Amino acid sequence: MPVEITWWGHATCTIEDAHTRVLTDPLFARRLAHLRRRRGAVPPAEARRADVALVSHLHADHLHLPSLAGLAPGTRLLVPRGAPRAVPGVRRLRHLRVIEVVPGDEVRMGGVLVRVVPALHDGRRLPVGPHRSPALGYVVEGEARTYFAGDTGLFDAMAEQVGPVDVALLPVGGWGPFLGEGHLDAGRAARVLARLAPRVAVPVHYGTYWPIGMDAVRPHEFHAPGDEFVRLAAQAAPRVAVHKLGHGESVRLEVAR
Repeated sequence: MPVEITWWGHATCTIEDAHTRVLTDPLFARRLAHLRRRRGAVPPAEARRADVALVSHLHADHLHLPSLAGLAPGTRLLVPRGAPRAVPGVRRLRHLRVIEVVPGDEVRMGGVLVRVVPALHDGRRLPVGPHRSPALGYVVEGEARTYFAGDTGLFDAMAEQVGPVDVALLPVGGWGPFLGEGHLDAGRAARVLARLAPRVAVPVHYGTYWPIGMDAVRPHEFHAPGDEFVRLAAQAAPRVAVHKLGHGESVRLEVAR
């Protein structure tokens, strides 16, 4: 059975594997605080359909309460441990089956096993205050092993912690003119490919949201990361097939281990 990956924009993807729909970091807003959706329509209603949704960390563009509130009753929601305490709105998502996880946890969902892995990122809800929840990545294991990195920097034990994967969904940009610590740009994401050596990669987390009023500030950071990743990945990991998707586009993959 083929595996299908759909990119809805930012870090939001649907992974369809083994008759199971997995949704990553759901964000379906036209506007979020100072950010405006600059490219790609707001995902259609079908994008909200999932058996399980994965939240990588507590930042509002990854744990977006209004988007989570729109998921169907009974949908399972994996969040970093401590999220309901750090973000009280999570406790109000009573129609969802919220499961708190940390790196090393494994959760079986339908036909897939979701394995929780570390990420190198400041995952606090606010820029100040104690670290109460870890930033996470996830490996969805069904017919394929698909790594969703969330937000992360490159760290020494990354390949060991993530393990063998067939598909890597990697952030290659951000939502502002500068990337801080704990992020991947196109160059660092290409280095990740060289370490992980998946068969397929899809760049995400770029070219969707941008701060209002900052159109003229380093606009290449909005437009260029996807193409730059394709170019650099061909140099760093030439055996990896890179699929640069448009918003709402899908790729179907036949993965034979």
